[in-house]
Amino acid sequence: MSQTDIQTKQSLRDWLLSDRPQSRRQARLGRLYIIWRRFSENRLAVLGLLILIGLLFVAAFADVLAPHSPVQGDLRNARLLPPGTVGYLLGTDDQGRDILSRLIYGSRLTLFVIFLVAIIAAPIGLIVGTVSGYAGGWVDAVLMRITDIFLAFPKLVLALALVAALGPGIENAVLAIAITSWPPYARIARAETLTFRNSDFIAAVKLMGASPLRIVISHIMPLCMSSLIVRVTLDMAGIILTAAGLGFLGLGAQPPLPEWGAMIASGRRFILDQWWVAAMPGFAILIVSLGFNLLGDGLRDALDPKEAGQ
Repeated sequence: MSQTDIQTKQSLRDWLLSDRPQSRRQARLGRLYIIWRRFSENRLAVLGLLILIGLLFVAAFADVLAPHSPVQGDLRNARLLPPGTVGYLLGTDDQGRDILSRLIYGSRLTLFVIFLVAIIAAPIGLIVGTVSGYAGGWVDAVLMRITDIFLAFPKLVLALALVAALGPGIENAVLAIAITSWPPYARIARAETLTFRNSDFIAAVKLMGASPLRIVISHIMPLCMSSLIVRVTLDMAGIILTAAGLGFLGLGAQPPLPEWGAMIASGRRFILDQWWVAAMPGFAILIVSLGFNLLGDGLRDALDPKEAGQ
């Protein structure tokens, strides 16, 4: 690296870390840079990020990466082949389908569940929590009692009941998981809102004539996002396991969709002799869940306001 490049890099770093930013853009970029520095110092968190990036890459290029069809097999020549067989790196299942190809295409279903649950459950929890915390009184009491009702039931049991009522299918499974996932987010948002509700800057915004709706949307919700992002990221592993559990019980994705939980369910009959049929999707769930947990831990440390003051 030349001396000019080093000086340019140093000046950019000084600009990002300036104590007196000249614009909102500089302040925001500086804040992001500090968060990234703290995050990148955690090697396990970086590993979790790489696992997530790998999952996104595999899902995006599944058509190119998968060597075989995920739903069509060869019962005559390729039934229950062990891992390492020529043309079938991770072996085949009882229908002669390539397990690697089914895992690759199954990553799309995993991301589908994660994405839809996140965009359904997180906004509901954020809205309920911030409105409850800011409004107080009977609004707070009613919303929190509804939240308590959902929290009183184990998530998987409630999801099973909802899917049983709605009918099996990946869409109904996503809806059931989303309905059971929002209460913890509401609790976090309410707790954050209670710490900001009586602060000086909220009082100043009120004096400027801002309505309660604008205060909640423009000033309180953005302050709750850091904690919510961390909690959502940490919950992704649980969401994956819940979706896999529903698929294992036959209430999630239906055959021949290559959903990882359903693959484990179909392979449990061969667990003693053809272990790879159930073990390979189990390893995939383990790796992806571990990646989200590591990423969530890293984000929690990087976004911690106590760390920011050090």
